[in-house]
Formats: sequence, structure tokens, C-alpha cells
Amino acid sequence: MRKRPVLIFDGDCGFCTTSVDLARRLVRPRCEAVAWQHADLVSLGVTEERACYEALWVTPTGRVYGGAQAVAKVLLSAGGLWTMWGAVLTLPPVRWVAHGVYRLVADNRGRLPGGTAACAVPGTTTRRA
Repeated sequence: MRKRPVLIFDGDCGFCTTSVDLARRLVRPRCEAVAWQHADLVSLGVTEERACYEALWVTPTGRVYGGAQAVAKVLLSAGGLWTMWGAVLTLPPVRWVAHGVYRLVADNRGRLPGGTAACAVPGTTTRRA
């Protein structure tokens, strides 16, 4: 069993990579961050399709959280005031709004600063995790 959670993100996406690098510097989550392209997805219990669809947080016991809830877990793991923001993201109706905002950003990441052609995953608006 792993000792630390794992944050899985799209390493081909400049926006995603920049966001994770920023989180590492400012938030300092207690996790290992790895691009899904370099992760052993099978051992993490994650499909490539889901890893393409959203950022994922995998607990040491193998529980997987995706999208906005993965972001909440990043914040919760950091401690301090970040914990409060992470907790807020887990509460309805904030959780529902956060999910919508996450999908909006994820589905349009190719258009955001740092985004590249690799960020535009075909069919993301119709795929479900």
C-alpha cells in the first residue's frame, strides 16, 4: 500500500502542468503529483479514459476522487487555511458549483493561458467519468 496520496494530471497540457506546479509552490499539498502519461494507472486503479477526463486524487487505500473533489483533496492535504477552502469545496451546494466550474475550465483548457493543442481532448463535453 502507498503511504502518500497521488495527484494525477495531464502532463501534455500546459495549463494543467502550470496549475500543478503552482499548487506545489503555493499550496504545498502532501502528495505525489504525477502526469498520467508517466503513471502506472493500473496499480492506481484508474483508467486512461478517466485520467484524460479530469485530475484525480488517489488515496493510499485506493479511493479515487476526480475533478473539483480532487482539487478539494489537494487543499485539504496542505493544512493551514488551505484546509478550510478544501472543506468548503466538499459541501453542497458549493460542491455542485465547483463541479460545474471545474468542467467549464477542463473542457476549455486548450483556450486558457498555457494551453496547447494537446489540451483539447475530443468529446470531453459528452464523456462521463
